[in-house]
Amino acid sequence: QAPLEESGGGSVQPGGSLRLSCAAPGFIIDAYGIGWFRQAPGKEREAVACISARGGVATYADPVKDRFTISKDHAQNTVYLQMTSLTPEDTAVYYCSTDPQGDCTISPGILKPPWNFGPWGQGTQVTVSS
Repeated sequence: QAPLEESGGGSVQPGGSLRLSCAAPGFIIDAYGIGWFRQAPGKEREAVACISARGGVATYADPVKDRFTISKDHAQNTVYLQMTSLTPEDTAVYYCSTDPQGDCTISPGILKPPWNFGPWGQGTQVTVSS
C-alpha cells in the first residue's frame, strides 16, 4: 500500500484557518480508518483526529476538539482536516495514515496511538505565527 499524500499546509496567523487534504492513491478511503497526526520539533508524533472506515465516525484529541473537523469526500477519494482558531501550539508537520482495523480508537473517544497506523508519507508543514 502506498502512503497517503498530504497537502494544504502553510503559514497562517493565530486565529486563522487551514484545510489539509489527504489523498488515497490506489484504494478507497472507506477501506480503512484514516487519521491525522502531527509532530512538532522535539516532540513525539501525536494523534489529532481520525475517521472510521465504516460509519465515518470522527474522533478528536482533546487539544483540537471544537476547532478541527475531519471529513471524507468520496467523490475526490480524499480526507480533509479543517483547522480553525489556530494557535502557535498547532505548529507541526501534519501527517495522515491508515488504520487497517478501521475503527481508529482503542475505546470510545480515545484515539489509537500512531504506531497502530501506517505507512507514513512526507507530511505537510503547518506554521502558526504572527
